[in-house]
Amino acid sequence: MGDLYAIGHQLSVWFLPIILAITLHEAAHAWAADKLGDDTSRRLGRVSINPVRHVDPLGTLILPGLLLLFSPIVFGWAKPVPVNFARLGRPKRDMALVAAAGPLCNLLQAIFFAWAIVVVLPMLEGNVQAWVGYNFANAILVNLILAIFNLFPLPPLDGGRIVTSLLPRHLAYRYAGLERYGLLILLLLLFAVPLVGRQVGLDFNPVFAFVFGLLQPAVWLVAALSPIDFDLLWRIVWF
Repeated sequence: MGDLYAIGHQLSVWFLPIILAITLHEAAHAWAADKLGDDTSRRLGRVSINPVRHVDPLGTLILPGLLLLFSPIVFGWAKPVPVNFARLGRPKRDMALVAAAGPLCNLLQAIFFAWAIVVVLPMLEGNVQAWVGYNFANAILVNLILAIFNLFPLPPLDGGRIVTSLLPRHLAYRYAGLERYGLLILLLLLFAVPLVGRQVGLDFNPVFAFVFGLLQPAVWLVAALSPIDFDLLWRIVWF
């Protein structure tokens, strides 16, 4: 029974933060694209904060749940928002704005939950307070990691699209061509590069180095925009 309780608690304090972080990230892409001239996502019902509209059964529910139970690494995805870049007012600039909307949404969620720790938690007591507090702390961590991860400069991640929009046209076209191999490249960086590195005595994961190298500055930014000082917020996130 103790093991079942531990599993249930683990799922209960991580699953909702993960689902909200992933689905609202996609909702932000849909909202930005709609505001900038492409109503494709609106016609598909994706300009919505209702997580159900963005859930991918495998990527949003099944895979994160299994990884929470059996792996120290958790990742997932929601249904990608279709964007017709040709319908945007200024396609090259607006592509970057649509891409940036997702990570920005995650940053705003992290700030929201930092405020919630100060404003909401004191209203609660006992086990309820502890459970909600775990959810809030996990939401901050998940949103910041998701925001930074998506800024990794590789298409089709948001960072890759932002880089593409900033490059001169002839370079942008070539860089955007990486998108067809983006998932394979990402998997190689996540798993193959560290594996090869360990064979020669190097413990290095380029994606993790990028994410965790920027995590502390991201926590500092959230602390600067919330009532929690950096040291306390850092301890809350890594409790």
